[in-house]
Amino acid sequence: MKIIVDAMGGDNAPQAIVQGALDAHKQHGVDILLVGRMAEILKALEACGEKNLPAGVEIRDASEVVEIEDDPATAFKVKKDSSLTVGMTLLKNGEGDAFVSAGSTGALLAGATLLVKRIRGIRRAAMGPVIPTAAGRAVLCDCGANADCTPEYLLQFAYLGSYYAKRVCGVEHPKVGLLNIGAEEAKGDSLRHEAYPLLKAAGDAGRIHFIGNVEAHDAILGAADVIVADGFSGNILLKGVEGTAKFLLKELKKMFYTNTKTKLAAAMVKGNLADMKKLLDPSEVGGTAFLGISKPVIKAHGSSDARAICNAILRAKEYAESGFIEDIQRDIELMKVERTTEKVGSPS
Repeated sequence: MKIIVDAMGGDNAPQAIVQGALDAHKQHGVDILLVGRMAEILKALEACGEKNLPAGVEIRDASEVVEIEDDPATAFKVKKDSSLTVGMTLLKNGEGDAFVSAGSTGALLAGATLLVKRIRGIRRAAMGPVIPTAAGRAVLCDCGANADCTPEYLLQFAYLGSYYAKRVCGVEHPKVGLLNIGAEEAKGDSLRHEAYPLLKAAGDAGRIHFIGNVEAHDAILGAADVIVADGFSGNILLKGVEGTAKFLLKELKKMFYTNTKTKLAAAMVKGNLADMKKLLDPSEVGGTAFLGISKPVIKAHGSSDARAICNAILRAKEYAESGFIEDIQRDIELMKVERTTEKVGSPS
């Protein structure tokens, strides 16, 4: 298993990226191919205590970097020797099993779509972050890759999220809910009205476990293992969850450090607070998969530290080993609107 890592992407590159990649190599036994400016990567390796390149770690030189101000739609084409473009080209050519980057989300998505390509038959790739819920975690699909969607996109997002939850997250029969403003079938706008019967037909045929509409608060309380949304609504939900998590942790810290009595209480529940912080910390998941791309591409947060990069590489490894892409390729005909009422059967 070889993971290609964009060493120049993200706010803390290349030091945090290189450290996280080394940690993943040691902890998870994956080979690493670091892509970026050779001199800077070697300097970062030395700062990590590695004067010589460890066995199983390679470097591929790339002279350019996709910056945040670059046009995401064209950056990977304009900067053909960027770490992002070179890395995805290596993935396309089979020189690695997955690609991880903390760089520009838009440029990464554009490059993944146009260089690595979508799985044949998938209309749009989707971002599928795993978010915390009261029941554990849920796959949110989509969370920003597609602000404008068709009913067929949402149908495919349901399959992508369901297969990912089963193959990568280990949920045996993932419950799929359509994010909406109410639980009733008639709720929502025209997109939700048209998508609902497609999802219901797939559920009735046993292809997915569709449970109907879910409101945002029910989704966070664990009503569904897969939350289907257009990228606009999904991104609002995701940012709302992230903001609420930061607010709660900040308020808890403020409360527990008010006086001596609350400080003693904090000491007594220190372990529980650490578990809660871990659940709400996006660094624990590490990265978001681009679902629907023909090879595994993982987007790490732009502010990722070494721990987040290490976890993102672990997610990439799990994704590459899961068989998720093969499942989608095998069952793609089930995911086309014109076939939803014609073919009956449950994918394995």
